[in-house]
Amino acid sequence: MIIIVDYGLGNLGSVLNMVHKVGGRARVSSDAKDILNSSKIILPGVGSFWHGISRLRSLKLVSAIQMEASRGTPILGICLGMQLLSMRSEEGWENGLGLIDAEVKRFSFEGKEAFRVPHVGWNSVRVERENPLIPIDGSEQRFYFSHSYHAVCKRKEDIFATTEYGYVFTSAYFRDNVYGVQFHPEKSHRFGMDLMKRFVEL
Repeated sequence: MIIIVDYGLGNLGSVLNMVHKVGGRARVSSDAKDILNSSKIILPGVGSFWHGISRLRSLKLVSAIQMEASRGTPILGICLGMQLLSMRSEEGWENGLGLIDAEVKRFSFEGKEAFRVPHVGWNSVRVERENPLIPIDGSEQRFYFSHSYHAVCKRKEDIFATTEYGYVFTSAYFRDNVYGVQFHPEKSHRFGMDLMKRFVEL
């Protein structure tokens, strides 16, 4: 059973519907016991880093997610969920889950007034290396974004997709069984469906 983590921030219904639509079995839960008995974990999220990690800590979900990561359970972070998988963020003082060696930074365009923050809307994703979630066959890949911050990975080999908005930033990463996407697959039509189907079938 795929557990979609409910910590009070995220498009839970949309993510659940997408998983069901591609043939997966999932349910929403904020119970650490469910996370510890899951086949896969999805950590969605909309909002601020400090609020998100504070909510996870208050619900006592941090150690459960970290334990499942160490066991090899596939974990997918979406938008804020991706950021929470990292070490830390400029947006707050709490450390993240520490599953990916990355820091989260706010967009900074230094006079490029054409680029507004937050970055909202459809944008192309460039696949940089082989990965289980997005094909590297040269086909168009477009996803829906809504964010003001993005991950900066310490290890280039963790990055598997990038997007350009003012400058090139990491829009997807993975290391072992931990995956993060800055965009919203649950809002990205056929592109999102294909990604979610690949995650469900891992």
